[in-house]
Amino acid sequence: MHPRVNGLLVKMKNRRVTSTLLVVLTLAVGILIGSVFSIGVKGKEGQKAAETATPLTVPPPQQLSSAFAQIAKQIEPSVVNINTESVVKPRRRRGLPPGHPGQGDQQNPFQDFFDRFFGGDQGTAPEGSRERSLGSGVIADSKGFILTNEHVVDKAERIRVQLKSDPPGVLHDAKVIGTDKETDLAVIKIDASQPLPAAKFGNSDGMQVGDWVLAVGSPFGLEETVTAGIVSAKGRNIVPQRQFQSFIQTDAAINPGNSGGPLVNMAGEVIGINTAIFTQSMGYQGVGFALPSNTVVKVYNQLTGSDHKVVRGSIGVLFNAEPNPALARVYGVQNGVIIAEVTPAGPAEKAGLKVGDAITAVDGKPVKNGDELVADISGQRPGTQHTLTYLRNGKEGKATVTIADRSRLFAARMGEEEGGGEEEQPLESKLGLSVRSITPDIADRLGIPAGKGVIVQDVRAGSFAEDVGLSRGDVILEINKQHVNNDDDFKKIQSQLKSGQDVVFLVRQGRGRNAGTIFLAGTLP
Repeated sequence: MHPRVNGLLVKMKNRRVTSTLLVVLTLAVGILIGSVFSIGVKGKEGQKAAETATPLTVPPPQQLSSAFAQIAKQIEPSVVNINTESVVKPRRRRGLPPGHPGQGDQQNPFQDFFDRFFGGDQGTAPEGSRERSLGSGVIADSKGFILTNEHVVDKAERIRVQLKSDPPGVLHDAKVIGTDKETDLAVIKIDASQPLPAAKFGNSDGMQVGDWVLAVGSPFGLEETVTAGIVSAKGRNIVPQRQFQSFIQTDAAINPGNSGGPLVNMAGEVIGINTAIFTQSMGYQGVGFALPSNTVVKVYNQLTGSDHKVVRGSIGVLFNAEPNPALARVYGVQNGVIIAEVTPAGPAEKAGLKVGDAITAVDGKPVKNGDELVADISGQRPGTQHTLTYLRNGKEGKATVTIADRSRLFAARMGEEEGGGEEEQPLESKLGLSVRSITPDIADRLGIPAGKGVIVQDVRAGSFAEDVGLSRGDVILEINKQHVNNDDDFKKIQSQLKSGQDVVFLVRQGRGRNAGTIFLAGTLP
């Protein structure tokens, strides 16, 4: 093709493109103009409504980081670094109270939780050597009283405290004022030449899930570390056997060494003492736990009192830590706490309460679960009398109990005895476990009346028995409120059980006379 002709075609094409663009732009403008005209017409029709509309406003940006900085400056002078020295001794499992069956040969799933991830136990030094550990604390009184965790100072031969205002290397010797293993709290004291900056404590009940919090402490020995997060949950009972440890859960970074440090709200108030983390990597994984300040304050006031110890009331009963629908259905209880064991010669037994009774109220105040019952009773002064409302076989009754000192009442449980082997052949069961009768000698070692119960010899993997929590060595005392005194009783009762039926076992767990009685329940497949 001739070049001039080719150039002409190009110009023609460009003109077509330009024309097309003009058409598109014109259409767009026309649409916009039409919209304007249309809006103008509708605006006249709805002019009255437009005049009464409230203008929208944009709030000023929140300076959250500045708020964090202000709180950190306010609380940091009250947070201390705690150094301890001790001689390494054989370690006892910390996940359960002394004398609990879990302290024996049974596996405790929270052993690593307590042994490895608390700031007070960061090493595996050989027995007999000296071990140094780090933890945190918070000044509660300008006179030198400091709150921390019991596990931070437990068995320490020397405790030294470093204040924020001190030059590097300056440490103050501290003495233990009092400790409480139940809540893992301790109060220590240093002699100060001048008043110390005490922290302000807030009301932990006012915290809500989603509220911002700061965690302050010395993780891995790094003093004055501040991390931010939110309240992830409240009322977390991470170890069922620890009745007085109901935690605030947070995702603020907490690591070994943070133990004993404060969890602070956005008002700069201490609303918890950082106590534990749940992790599989020896470090922060987004789940930390702090003991609520309302519990902390009560314990602190008793530990700094004249006796330097915490006294809690008890009526001498045991019950399941977690509610079980099958258990409630079999016993016909909608609300309340079903008694699994009554301590011999304790307040409950003297008042006439029995296993299977459901406590529904204390002094007329309804009791919905075990936590509420423990909170009501433990807060009562030993020697005082209170009225319990209970259900027995569907009928309501009342009993007057005299509160006892919990530590004295359960002192008999603070020990462990070895059991022995048996020779009788086990009795197989369709429930997925094998049992055998209990000889007088075994009954004596277990601390139960002769001719009561059958002992679990084996539990089949994946069976109903395993699902409800039965394990080797458990003693089955009752099934669905029926006494199991021997093999014949067990065979008769279990043969009557049908698929879909609720089954409740009254079981004595653990070894020795300190074993406890609980309910295990489920619905038979």
